[in-house]
Amino acid sequence: MPIEQTKMLARLLEVTRNLSTFADLETYLQSILSAAAELTDSESASLMEYDETSREFYFRFVPWFHRDAIKDARVPLTGSVAGWIFLHEKPLILNDVKNDPRHYSKIDEISGFMTRSLMGVPLILHGKPVGVFEVFNKTTGVDYTDEDILIMEALASLASTAMQNNLLERNIQSSQEGVRELDRLKNEFIAITSHELRTPLGLILGHSTFLRELVAGEYQEQVDAIIRNASRLKEIIESLSSVDNYQTGGAALRQGRVSIARIIEDAVLSFSDLAIQKGISLHTNLPKNDELIVDVDAAKISIVVSNLLKNAIAFTNEGGNITIRGEKDSSSIKVAVEDDGVGVPAKDVPHVFERFYQVESHLTRKHGGMGLGLSVAKVMVEMHGGRIWAESMEGVGSTFTFILPVGAAPVLPETAQPFSD
Repeated sequence: MPIEQTKMLARLLEVTRNLSTFADLETYLQSILSAAAELTDSESASLMEYDETSREFYFRFVPWFHRDAIKDARVPLTGSVAGWIFLHEKPLILNDVKNDPRHYSKIDEISGFMTRSLMGVPLILHGKPVGVFEVFNKTTGVDYTDEDILIMEALASLASTAMQNNLLERNIQSSQEGVRELDRLKNEFIAITSHELRTPLGLILGHSTFLRELVAGEYQEQVDAIIRNASRLKEIIESLSSVDNYQTGGAALRQGRVSIARIIEDAVLSFSDLAIQKGISLHTNLPKNDELIVDVDAAKISIVVSNLLKNAIAFTNEGGNITIRGEKDSSSIKVAVEDDGVGVPAKDVPHVFERFYQVESHLTRKHGGMGLGLSVAKVMVEMHGGRIWAESMEGVGSTFTFILPVGAAPVLPETAQPFSD
């Protein structure tokens, strides 16, 4: 291979490799302009983008010594070499521009640059032309050739790739910012709604509880329905607040030495009536002579166990079984709630701890719920530096397991600061 071709290929390879190393688009495209002028023996080069609104080209990138002169200049679609290349989507060589009406000489007048010859190729992005890449004035005294066209098309392809990458990065950044803003608005709405609902809901519960003592028996059922549903609303609000406080930094742990075995037994006792109504058997499997003592916030871990048990009962059919297991080793305490219920589809398992996530619409309609209990459980466990996960097989059952570290410092979100009682 001739030495000149070897040098040319080496230069093209260098520009190609730089595609992944340059931090910004402008720097990389300027390097492409330099390579184009060097490899085609041209005095100058430019890259123009097409503006669909004005039907004109503007100079996106030019050598620094032309930048100030033509930064605001425009090239029309009709009556220009750039327009011909753009409309025909083909390369074009003009080795003598003086007598060719396609040459738009006004740019020469503005910049003080005299164009004698030029060559251009279209910039293609997503299969359509978006601009034109040109070089000017062959310095060796010979004409532009088909070999020069191949060089320019290779460089134009790299330029288009760089522009596409830049566009994708901007779209990703915009999407991420949009998601963050939506998340902020969602959290703000939840916080405000929870706060505003507390007072009227407290009044409803207070007055309805008072009325239950006064009304005659014929209205007892209606008042009980009010209390029952108001209590459900209160539970939902508390769940929303628990997650919001953790995410916004308002969460705190009130730790003490707690028996996890006692928390499990109390939860089983609390839900025994509900389990009996559904014909479900509750079992515990706890180590003998070990209370599973650990420093935790008892109220929060009670919520974890209760939510997992409530979830298991909701998705276990009549005649089913639920077992709560607890065990301890030198570094952690592990609690598992195992059921032989309907199970969770494989595609849903990774999402069950997301706030408001609902598993299969037909299950939601049958069993109810807003998708908050498991997300609250996750928050409470992670506040203690623990972790929680789910294992499930549809039609076979599910096991929800969490681990609490023994003697480890709790892990709070970066914004969270414990507050005093």
